[in-house]
Amino acid sequence: MVGVKVVVLDYGSGNLASAERALRRTGADVEVTGDFETAMAADGLVVPGVGAYAACMAGLRAVRGDRIIGRRLAGARPVLGICVGMQIMFESGVEHGEQTEGVGEWPGTVEKLHAPIVPHMGWNTLLPAPESKLFAGLDPETRFYFVHSYAVRRWELEVTGPFTPPAVTWAEHGGDRFVAAVENGPLSATQFHPEKSGDAGAEVLERWVATL
Repeated sequence: MVGVKVVVLDYGSGNLASAERALRRTGADVEVTGDFETAMAADGLVVPGVGAYAACMAGLRAVRGDRIIGRRLAGARPVLGICVGMQIMFESGVEHGEQTEGVGEWPGTVEKLHAPIVPHMGWNTLLPAPESKLFAGLDPETRFYFVHSYAVRRWELEVTGPFTPPAVTWAEHGGDRFVAAVENGPLSATQFHPEKSGDAGAEVLERWVATL
């Protein structure tokens, strides 16, 4: 959308060029940067991520990305996490026996998939939450591109009172069910790569940008 500024956070991890290109196709003004003030001022912040959980968290903290995310969400400023950029939004991740503290916006632990074939690499369908806006009207056969060995296999956030519960979308790989996307107020995230998911991924990014 013309006039909408989106920052792709550069903290040394993620498919920055692919994410930038895909977001530019939505019509947004996109900048890739690790600058604190620029990331804070943007209409939307995209947090990509590939590789090891611990390395991503180290890189994120090096540019004060955890503080950027926290401050933006405290002010209801939209954030979108992608792949490991989604995983780090949870309390912790466990890889090779090592537990690393995450950003902690959601309770839960990222752990290795319990599937016959790991990594989960390729195209897969989703089980969208009925209240999802990013996937509303989605054809059940629509496929998105995944590449990961770790995921959140249990949703642990309990919402009580007048608060709206998050829209949690699931997927399955090798009989193992895992969180594929979350829409929770200003914080959204996808385990799959929308920037690599063709027309379906482009539609998800367009819908997210349209909310900014």
